[in-house]
Amino acid sequence: MYEVVYMKADFEPWWMFEEWRDFTISTKTFPNKIEMQEYVSAMVIDMKTRYEHYEIRKGCFHAFWSPSEKHYCDGCEGDLQIYHGLIVLVNDQPDIS
Repeated sequence: MYEVVYMKADFEPWWMFEEWRDFTISTKTFPNKIEMQEYVSAMVIDMKTRYEHYEIRKGCFHAFWSPSEKHYCDGCEGDLQIYHGLIVLVNDQPDIS
C-alpha cells in the first residue's frame, strides 16, 4: 500500500526524526503506484505555486518553503524555517525505489 504524508515542520522531510509523524497535517493512502503518482504530481504542481522553493530527494521526499515563513525558537534563540513536506511511503517505509 502507498501512503503520501503531508507534514509541516521546522525540518526537511528527509530527516524523518523520531517524532516526524507528530507534524503530520494529512495522510492519504493508495492501492497502486499510478494513483499515488497522480496525486503527488498534482500536489507538487499546487505547492510550487504557493512556495518559493522546492527540493526533491531520493524521489520520495518533497520539500517546499518560502523564506518569509519562519517561527521563533526559544531554545535556539532564533528563527527557524518552516518546511512543507510530502513523503511517499510504501508499507510504512520511504519509497526510494
